[in-house]
Amino acid sequence: MTFAQFLVAEGDGGGGGGGAGAGGGAIIGYVVALDAADEGEILNLAVASAGRRNGLGRALVQHILEALTGRGVRQVYLEVRESNAPARALYAAHGFKEAGRRKGYYRRPVEDAIVLRLDA
Repeated sequence: MTFAQFLVAEGDGGGGGGGAGAGGGAIIGYVVALDAADEGEILNLAVASAGRRNGLGRALVQHILEALTGRGVRQVYLEVRESNAPARALYAAHGFKEAGRRKGYYRRPVEDAIVLRLDA
């Protein structure tokens, strides 16, 4: 059975430049993943500029990896832009290793994706 997970981080709505709307906290980060059998894939991870460099991305990745392994996932995959050095460093810190490349995977601009794999 395939299972999707979506984790969201919200800001406190304070004046910290997070762009919070009236009456509540703004979404400052999220991660989306799915799993089927014993494999998982992180489909998307995003952190707003106001939430960067404070461990939010690391926490989102850690939480989603714990959720995936708790469901019996043994390998986790993802794609990342070749030029996205901060994201690549984040994933490397979690133990992801390069497993391949998808030529011209991204658009605007066209760029290769690096396929990363973690043996959980």
